[in-house]
Amino acid sequence: MPQTQSAKQKLSSKFEEVQLVYSNKTLAKDRPHVKTPEEAYEIFLQNWDMEQIGLLEEAKILLLDNSMRLMSVSSISRGGMTEAIVDPRVIFAIALKRRAHAIILAHNHPTGNMKPSQADLQLTKRLVASGQVLRIPLQDHLIISNEQYYSMAVEGHLEWPV
Repeated sequence: MPQTQSAKQKLSSKFEEVQLVYSNKTLAKDRPHVKTPEEAYEIFLQNWDMEQIGLLEEAKILLLDNSMRLMSVSSISRGGMTEAIVDPRVIFAIALKRRAHAIILAHNHPTGNMKPSQADLQLTKRLVASGQVLRIPLQDHLIISNEQYYSMAVEGHLEWPV
């Protein structure tokens, strides 16, 4: 039996409308440029819990405008001692909502070993591919500790800037 118009209206009113809303609190001229992996590393360190960096693995992103100026820093995941789940859908949902033109990912290795794992390299490839589709390039993927960093871009796993 077909639904009446009234029944269809009641059903459709149960679902939320999705709206894009944007509020920029910092003028572009006041945002720092992120021109090098070292500058990205310094920004990440300023936004990391230094009491946890050697204990729990965490992932964050820098969201950049089309002039490579910092728009926002966002926490993506916090895990255990050996891994944090990084979901590309979460990263790009945040990037799209923030209207980012590029992103830089960082995660820490609590052990201090800066060598990327196979999972780190595979994640980088997935993010590069996803970013190409969305035209939001992954500029770099840093592995960090409180003393040093490893840049996937510098080490030839992707180009800086893409």
